[in-house]
Amino acid sequence: MEFDVVQGDIAAQSADALVNAAGTSLRMGSGVAGALRRGAGAEINEEAMSKGPIDLGAVAVTDAYDLDADYVIHAAAMPHYGDGQATAESISEATRNSLEQADDLGCRSLVIPALGCGVAGFDLAEGAAIIGDAIREYDPEMLEDVRFIAYSDAEFETVRAAAGSDHSRN
Repeated sequence: MEFDVVQGDIAAQSADALVNAAGTSLRMGSGVAGALRRGAGAEINEEAMSKGPIDLGAVAVTDAYDLDADYVIHAAAMPHYGDGQATAESISEATRNSLEQADDLGCRSLVIPALGCGVAGFDLAEGAAIIGDAIREYDPEMLEDVRFIAYSDAEFETVRAAAGSDHSRN
């Protein structure tokens, strides 16, 4: 599957589903989760927490509230805050489960961040390569537009180089 690497704020993206870089508790704190919480409103955190905790690598779905999306897929690539770091396996599994969940929901477009590479402390280049591989290996049923998003200039360059996408825009 082809995908684009884009630069920007995930909370400003328009797509059928946005992926949250979640911890297993599904509490929406800082980073990607904080941006999505600020864009969606407080209700998203309440709904997400009512569905947790979930297993490492698993996903849960909430409404997107005030975001320009139908769903937020909360992908637990990292343990609950303070309970350890993300691993290659948890990042790969959370990515694959996010793609499958988007397909199950009938989504045609999905925006996914560098799961496990922020607060969870996993190396960004290594994590981007894992996510890029998982996206390329996925055989979609409905998904047509997958965007791997990075926030800053430096993150964008790292993700673009490591994920191996021939398509990028900022």
